Amino acid sequence: MVFFRGSDNEKSDEELIRLYQADEQLDRVSTLFLRYVTLVYGVCLKYLRNRDEAQDAVMHIHEKLIRDLLKHDVQNFRAWLYVSTRNHCFMLLRSRQHQAKEELPPALMENGLAEHPEEEVMLSQDTEMLEKCLQTLAEAQQRCITLFYFEEKCYKEITALTGFDHNQVKSYIQNGKRNLKICMERNGG
Repeated sequence: MVFFRGSDNEKSDEELIRLYQADEQLDRVSTLFLRYVTLVYGVCLKYLRNRDEAQDAVMHIHEKLIRDLLKHDVQNFRAWLYVSTRNHCFMLLRSRQHQAKEELPPALMENGLAEHPEEEVMLSQDTEMLEKCLQTLAEAQQRCITLFYFEEKCYKEITALTGFDHNQVKSYIQNGKRNLKICMERNGG
């Protein structure tokens, strides 16, 4: 049974990550994960379109989080968790497609219905590079980009959440997008 430290609930995401990386106390990861479990479940349900599979995916993501937080330097946990969750769902969907293709006749496979494994590697590398480039943005750009693209919020919602006016939000998103593109190109993406 996991016991939650009362003081951990008051710590920021970044503090909990640092503490977990130092002492590997699993309750810190659980406290952190519980803050975003609704987001994780929502993303899983959106992509998998099946409640049971989404619930299973949430459990797998929690287990994966225990290992991954020890390996990665996470600056914006919510955005990182969103991308990790989405990637996990994509892997499950690709696995489903692969299983379905194994049942297809060889003639259909030869006609271009087979996926190219090198595309999966490139997608994974691009996602990692995008995460790194996202962390290089100014805080306001990073926040607006995350809300707009990863959390699918509209300008009005972003304005309400951040306190920025409509023109600032629009500017942060446009400039952030341009800076992400420059960073990705500079790093070979």
